[in-house]
Amino acid sequence: MSEIKLRNSDALPICADDVYAAEKAISDAVVRTPLNRSITLSAITGADCYLKFEIFQFTAAYKERGALNRLLSLPKNTKGVIAASAGNHAQGNAGRLGIPATIVMPEGTPFNKVKRTEELGARVVLTGADFEAATLAAYEMADAEQLTYVHPFDDPLVMAGQGTVGLEMMEDQPNLDTLVVPIGGGGLISGIATIAKYINPNIRIVGVQTEAFPAMKERVDGTQLAGDNISIAEGIAVNKPGDSTQLVVEQLVDEIVTVSERQIEKALVTLMEIEKVIVEGAGAISLAAVMQYPDMFKDNKVGMVLSGGNIDSRMLASAIMRGMARDGRLGRLRITMMDQPGALAMVTDIVAKIGTNIIEMRHHREFGAISLKQTEMELVIEAKDEEHAQSLVTALEAEGFKVDYAKTV
Repeated sequence: MSEIKLRNSDALPICADDVYAAEKAISDAVVRTPLNRSITLSAITGADCYLKFEIFQFTAAYKERGALNRLLSLPKNTKGVIAASAGNHAQGNAGRLGIPATIVMPEGTPFNKVKRTEELGARVVLTGADFEAATLAAYEMADAEQLTYVHPFDDPLVMAGQGTVGLEMMEDQPNLDTLVVPIGGGGLISGIATIAKYINPNIRIVGVQTEAFPAMKERVDGTQLAGDNISIAEGIAVNKPGDSTQLVVEQLVDEIVTVSERQIEKALVTLMEIEKVIVEGAGAISLAAVMQYPDMFKDNKVGMVLSGGNIDSRMLASAIMRGMARDGRLGRLRITMMDQPGALAMVTDIVAKIGTNIIEMRHHREFGAISLKQTEMELVIEAKDEEHAQSLVTALEAEGFKVDYAKTV
């Protein structure tokens, strides 16, 4: 093995031996998830894409690796553990070890993550507007109830446990050129970078954050990006990354990029349609980076971590519909017509002949029409693509209807 060449002389919180020890400790309790090459995504992005399917863990997220590694270190007389979580860390392993667990989650946490955490036997406390507020509350409860606080990322044992994701990737595909890893608090990328750089010092590690929560990039790069803190990637919605994780990121991560919320949405839908898997926002962000910055990754063997699959069903449905709208498969038509018998039937007949499908229809007499002799119809239609939708507009206009067409997003 080659030694990591540090950028300065500072000692790091974890080393490769810690990751190897974590692998030995947790190997019987976590899934060794597959690392699969995606032919289609490779063709789309220009990179040679390898996906690490951490969504196949029992909790549908990588977080149980670090949580279990930390919990295994606790003394047998531990009264109970408490953690702050945006959802996935909460679904760790206290239950399977027989340790009472309390999880403090922000008030806006998706219902599916709350329910799943409760089903795994944890007591859930919802408090605070964001992860930082929930963390403060968890510390206070730990002191009041004499519970052991388990940090979701800024803990060497947690970081080492998360690093087993990278160890498996390097073992399964030693020739990877680049690893693209989500960053929230930094636990996952710290562990992965530690072991990956140990195995191959020349491998490139690229961290990804949403533009809404660019805290680690701000710290490391000294920038002020002013994210708006509104993101579908709840799993990495962190404003204060760890101090220990920051040390590793500064030393071993080559670059941090940010991606837009819309790009995360697009990547999420792309993974569902191409790979037939459901991921949450944070789980899609690695692919989002490769799609948003194709020149960075062109012709590289790129390993991407699908870090979690715990997405709210309503949010998933909305993402699917918005994705269809972006592709032109959903469109909204406002049609002005004469208010006379047969006009409505003529419109629906044209829709049928073109082969599009009506998803929603509203017929207005009182609102919007410029004349008492006219009426308006609003249609939301489904089409094969934007060209197909435009052919409907052309057909309607050919019959004398006035049509305003817009994508719904």
